[in-house]
Amino acid sequence: MAGAANRTNYLVVKMRHLLRAKPVYLLFLCVTVALFTLYQRYFPVTQKCALPRGENLRPGNHIDNSLDLWSRLDVETCTSWRAPIIWDGMFQSVVYDKYYTEKGASVALTVFAVGRYLEIYLKVFLETAEKYFMVGLPVDYYVFTDVPRNVPEVQLAPGRTLQVVGVKRHERWQDISMMRMETITEAIENVISKRNEYVFCMDVDQVFVGPFGSEALGDSVALLHAYFYNKPVSEYTYDRNPKSVAYMEDGDYYYHAAVFGGTWQNVKNITQSCLEGIKTDKANGVEAIWHDESHLNKYFWLYKPNKVLSPEYCWATEIGFSSDIHVRRLIWAEKYYKALRDQK
Repeated sequence: MAGAANRTNYLVVKMRHLLRAKPVYLLFLCVTVALFTLYQRYFPVTQKCALPRGENLRPGNHIDNSLDLWSRLDVETCTSWRAPIIWDGMFQSVVYDKYYTEKGASVALTVFAVGRYLEIYLKVFLETAEKYFMVGLPVDYYVFTDVPRNVPEVQLAPGRTLQVVGVKRHERWQDISMMRMETITEAIENVISKRNEYVFCMDVDQVFVGPFGSEALGDSVALLHAYFYNKPVSEYTYDRNPKSVAYMEDGDYYYHAAVFGGTWQNVKNITQSCLEGIKTDKANGVEAIWHDESHLNKYFWLYKPNKVLSPEYCWATEIGFSSDIHVRRLIWAEKYYKALRDQK
């Protein structure tokens, strides 16, 4: 009996010690969880390029074989289908510029500035593009707007032009998405295919803040979304409605529709495919969750891009610091939602 009493007293004493120490344990647990969460936030684990060292991405002496895929061990630098993911430190700008200059490449940059998007964003977009976008190469800007007379004058470098194309204004997102894809398709057929080898399509509410150069050129080019590039597929905002043409159960990456490009032939295929998907959805009374971006993700799931741009090429500053982002090349402009929604 005495032994049992002693054991009971021992347990009581230990419980008292644990109860006194409980706040310390709780504090330690909270700090550990917080540090782990911060580590995951700023130093996320990503899949790396599985290509063996010394093995080329492309056949022969393709310019992309000059990329150093192992210069960035902190991020994924190539896809499972051997497309490079372009990050700072992987390429030499002079090598790419020399290649595309000797090739005589020229680039079309399409942008839509409808309603108050023109007065709020277009001038800064064009001025900063002149400073940073494909510097040294011939560039034709194609501005699609419902008020051509209000397009601002911008000083352009030699070999660069500004083409203004009038378009009809729409209020509904589905109609805006249809108009965008249809207009780009027609512009490629009628003008761009005769003047430019490459095309980039961009949103106007962005600002160039660093070099966006010829390393970004490719046959079919997609952009990793800044909010999802380091997230699992389960968190991607694909369209999950089986009634939509854009429906996806699974995917590789989540791409941002704010920037996509390629040769004019491939960009025409992209815009035509997205247009047909949007039209089919509209006929069936369906609208994809993220409009043309949902259809763009479906397209790149079926027809893989042969070059992928890292979020350096369209960064959201509200995300804050990320150790992955060494250079910001294009950033989201401030969103004046009230002014834009109140436009008449």
